[in-house]
Amino acid sequence: MAGTGSATSLGTLLRELTADTAAVEEVVRAARGNSPEIARLPPAEVRRQVVALLTCGLTALERRDDPAERDFAEARRLGADRAAQGVTVAGLLQGVQAGRNRAVELVVRHGRAAGIPDDVLVEGLLTIGRYAAALERAVVDGHRRAERDLARAGHDARTRLLRRLLIGQEPVERAAEELGRFGLRAEGPYHCLVAEGGDPVRAHALTRRLSHYGAVLGTVEGRLAGLARRLPPADRLDPGVLVVAAPAGPLDRAPAMYALCVAALRAAARRGRHGLHQVTELAGETALAAQPALAELLGATLPAGLDPSDEFHRELASTALTWLDHGQRLDHAAAALHVHPNTVRYRLRRLRELTGFPAVVETPGGWPVLETVRWWWALRTWRERG
Repeated sequence: MAGTGSATSLGTLLRELTADTAAVEEVVRAARGNSPEIARLPPAEVRRQVVALLTCGLTALERRDDPAERDFAEARRLGADRAAQGVTVAGLLQGVQAGRNRAVELVVRHGRAAGIPDDVLVEGLLTIGRYAAALERAVVDGHRRAERDLARAGHDARTRLLRRLLIGQEPVERAAEELGRFGLRAEGPYHCLVAEGGDPVRAHALTRRLSHYGAVLGTVEGRLAGLARRLPPADRLDPGVLVVAAPAGPLDRAPAMYALCVAALRAAARRGRHGLHQVTELAGETALAAQPALAELLGATLPAGLDPSDEFHRELASTALTWLDHGQRLDHAAAALHVHPNTVRYRLRRLRELTGFPAVVETPGGWPVLETVRWWWALRTWRERG
């Protein structure tokens, strides 16, 4: 960020703000905090669009051409994406306007700190304001065009039905006739599935692929979600997209399965997982993620003898986690860490001296399951918190 009192151009300041992670996050928080519909979208998706729109504002300042001469393709794509994600025009504009207002506050605050005269700031903001008005019109235009296209394709009715079924807003028997319109039968069974949002292009490709397997999909709470008669092989889906599916069951269990899939999706995303996963595969991560207060207590008490700022202490915790993740086998942990088994043994002994970490059992069976879970959870929480 430009230093206080230094002479700098408004264009330079905007370029720095666009590249400043903290500044972008402030705009993202404002957009999500003032629009409940935007808040339901993945933060990364909102962040991507904020950077694109800030860049558009920078271009406006540098070019100073007539807004009517610009096509604002990125803004129209934003409107179309939000329509596909189930965000209303009102909800979209709430987020866009709140983000714009926060961006203006940042420009004024940092501009004055950088020594930019108020008249230069005002003139620049007026120029950007004219573009912002044209940009908002383009966002609305893109949203409305996409709404018309989606409505013609039956998207709205399908998405409304899925939202009612998955969130539990309507009993299955009341939707029996509507189910038939989309190839569903009230008796089921169906897999509930939820996919990580963020990239509309990938979401569209995933929808096409899953539709080949009898899936009915739509946007529910900002995520791609739906019901499928059968699941494709994992290698038939984009490996870069995270998808969580529940075992097939009756439709009246869909709300419970949907809630589990969403919780498992969040837990898997935090672990950097990708690809197709059954919700049962993620049971451990999902159950532990549901108890953040307990995780905090474990992370603060069991490894209390470790200093998060000490790199050797962090190495000890990472070694112990690798050992636990590899079945408490010294040789397997050593191979994963590219060290000698004696090095792993030494680090675990030092960890025991500092924290009371249980003794290493080198016979088959290892620790009891619950003791393993307790220390794995505590060390992982400590490492992530530090």
